[in-house]
Amino acid sequence: MSWSTTTAGRSWILLYNRRTKLSLTRWSADWKSATGLYEQAANAFRLAKKYEKAKTAFEKASKGQEMLSSPWDAAKHMESAASLAKDLGKWNEVADFYRRASELYTECGRPQPASDALAKGARALEEAAPEEAIQLYTDACDILEDDGKEQMAFDLYRAATSVYIKLEK
Repeated sequence: MSWSTTTAGRSWILLYNRRTKLSLTRWSADWKSATGLYEQAANAFRLAKKYEKAKTAFEKASKGQEMLSSPWDAAKHMESAASLAKDLGKWNEVADFYRRASELYTECGRPQPASDALAKGARALEEAAPEEAIQLYTDACDILEDDGKEQMAFDLYRAATSVYIKLEK
C-alpha cells in the first residue's frame, strides 16, 4: 500500500505542476483542479508516512487555496503542514506555519480561529522553543483583546506565564 500510495502522490504532483505551469497553449493556471490534486497528494503521502512530502504538498495546497481566494481553506492546509512539521521536529517551520495560518484566518475575519492557531503553535513549541512559545501565546492574547474577548485570553496568559516560569528555572 505504501508504494502505491506514494506513486499516486507523485502522479498527482506531476499533474499539479502541469496545470499551474504557463505555456504557449496555456495562458492561465488552473488553480482549482491543481489545488485538489495537491490535497490528494498530501493525503496520499501522509498515509504512506512520507511526512516531509506531505508537508510540502499541504504548503502548496495552501498556496493554491490562496490563489483561489479561499483563506479559510488555505489556513486549514497551513495548520496541517504545521502539524507535520511538528512531527518531523522542524520547530522553526512550526512557528512559521501556525503564524501564517493565523494571518489567513484574520484575513477572512475570524479572530478566534486565528488566536487558536497561534495557541496550537505555542503548545507545540513549549518544550523545544519556549521563547517562541511565549511570543505566540502573547500574540494570540493580543488578537483576542483586539476583538474584545479579554475573558477568553485568560487561559492563554496562564499558559504563557507557566512557560515563562519554567524558562526561568
